[in-house]
Amino acid sequence: MAKQVQEAYICAATRLPIGKSGRGYYKNTRPDEMLVRAMQAALAQVPTLDPAAIEDAIVGCSFPEGEQGMNIARVGAVLAGLPNSVGGVTVNRYCASGITALQMAADRIRVGEAEVMIAAGVESMSMVPMGGNKPSLSPAIFERDANIGIAYGMGLTAEKVAQQWKVSREDQDAFALESHRRALAAIEAGHFKAEMTPFEILERVPNLATGEITLKKRLVDIDEGPRKDTSLEGLGKLKPVFAAPKDPTGKATGMGSVTAGNSSQTSDGAGALIVASEAAVKRFGLTPLARFVSFTVRGVPPEIMGIGPIEAIPAALKLAGITAADLDWVELNEAFAAQSLAVLNDLDSKGIVLDRAKVNPNGGAIALGHPLGATGAIRAASVIHGLRRTGGKYGMVTMCVGAGQGAAGILERV
Repeated sequence: MAKQVQEAYICAATRLPIGKSGRGYYKNTRPDEMLVRAMQAALAQVPTLDPAAIEDAIVGCSFPEGEQGMNIARVGAVLAGLPNSVGGVTVNRYCASGITALQMAADRIRVGEAEVMIAAGVESMSMVPMGGNKPSLSPAIFERDANIGIAYGMGLTAEKVAQQWKVSREDQDAFALESHRRALAAIEAGHFKAEMTPFEILERVPNLATGEITLKKRLVDIDEGPRKDTSLEGLGKLKPVFAAPKDPTGKATGMGSVTAGNSSQTSDGAGALIVASEAAVKRFGLTPLARFVSFTVRGVPPEIMGIGPIEAIPAALKLAGITAADLDWVELNEAFAAQSLAVLNDLDSKGIVLDRAKVNPNGGAIALGHPLGATGAIRAASVIHGLRRTGGKYGMVTMCVGAGQGAAGILERV
């Protein structure tokens, strides 16, 4: 039985600015191009590392098909200029794909099977939509009521959570507003600069008069999602999009509070990290940024998938040997305000209190965006650089996962 024989240290961590799907920065940018840029930027942070020492590249992606299919991890490793000896594998745990990639990379090192690994995440929701290009659900899902939640849209699961955990529309909108406020304040203060790698967008603009294509370049270096015009009044005017407040007979459903404004944005993005053993750190003169401490995943009923972190967080804390009070930075993915509030309030009731000032201090997915399989890697970079900037010790990345899971990973600044 394999047991931990050494520590795994993160020696580089970066991400691209997050773009809005369909109409934003990366609407015409391939996901493998984003992944390559993130990988190359991470490698540039460890210039003394011999790339031949890298065992494997593990890349999270929620819908690994189309432009982000064909094992994008291996494609990205080759296109990033890594030696042919470096492997590549794409992993999928939906929204937790990126943090799962980091966990898998760290574990390969911790059990002594590798010395240096790349962990990354990428998603283009512009090119591959939620659900993929050809969703196909097993008929067996619909044979038992207990399984039907697997087929629910994520918004409906958020409505179920809001209903069961009694999260009001007003509280959801206030949470969303605060996400934008914090994100805008962080941008203004330059807090994202350390974790961010700018990306050069190449735009092809047709000249209808001449029939020629004009190439234009622009550098993007901030997240596209945060909106200065967000207000409680504006959020309050948005209609629910996943469930109606009343049924066809006019009877109240107890649902109808989840809107586009208090849900995460669909997005494009990528992030990458370099993980190394202590021996590799010494051999190549690397500077560790953080130690990978613990990771847990727990299953929950699919129809209320948003509560997943309620189960995963206590388990991750126990494995790490710390308490919630020891956490100095928490990235709780804001899939929906409803589930984020349900998680926080439920944990409060169990004595696992997450300091609200330390939860998404730079805003979350409602403002910054949520590029699905990339989010875990992106938010790991946020935790690492946030801890370094503030002098904190422990940080956590946690999220709910479609089909009923929760994941949590804990890192320690070194």
